[in-house]
Amino acid sequence: MVTPATLNFFKKLKKNNTKDWFDVNRDAYELAKGNMKDIVAQLIDQLSVFDNSIKGLEPKQCMFRINRDVRFSKNKSPYKTNLGAIINKGGKKSMVPGYYIHIEPGASFLAGGSWMPPAPELSAIRQEIDYNTAEFKKIILAKEFKKFFSKLSEEDKLKTAPKGYAKDHPALELLKLKSYIVVHELKDEQLLNKNFIKHCAKVFKAMYPFEVFLRKAMD
Repeated sequence: MVTPATLNFFKKLKKNNTKDWFDVNRDAYELAKGNMKDIVAQLIDQLSVFDNSIKGLEPKQCMFRINRDVRFSKNKSPYKTNLGAIINKGGKKSMVPGYYIHIEPGASFLAGGSWMPPAPELSAIRQEIDYNTAEFKKIILAKEFKKFFSKLSEEDKLKTAPKGYAKDHPALELLKLKSYIVVHELKDEQLLNKNFIKHCAKVFKAMYPFEVFLRKAMD
């Protein structure tokens, strides 16, 4: 589970996002980072039971740095106010759809799929949905899936049919998506619960068929 100290650190960081403050509180950050490392290690073990592709992954291959890239951003705050990790084949540098965990006071969530894939991969996903519409709809309408995910993200969704697809295509609303991801929000009290890891594993297991479909499309 997430420790109260981890959440407290990020609450304070949000109010004091400077290098000077961070340097003074680096020990507290290292404890929070260690907490996240333990969580990711436990998730890798539990997810490997049903997803063989992530066996052998190390937490350090999955965890993102806390430092922000501020070169092209108006927000010059040097640090992220969250901990994030992607568990997938190849780790964080891979484009393989995987399982994402985001820990941030008041804004934590679990997610998975493919966010804003490049044109070739996006085209491949749409083609797979076009060829196997019934299979994809069965996955995203499954009882266990709907239990945790209400719908797919509609971020930057197209207003019209993508090039090459009819305006009356039976899966048009799915084909208009530019990201194929799902999100399950988490409350702070869930993070602190002793069954937190079990809950995450259950959510990710429900997501697994969705991941497999996308991986097949992008392979």
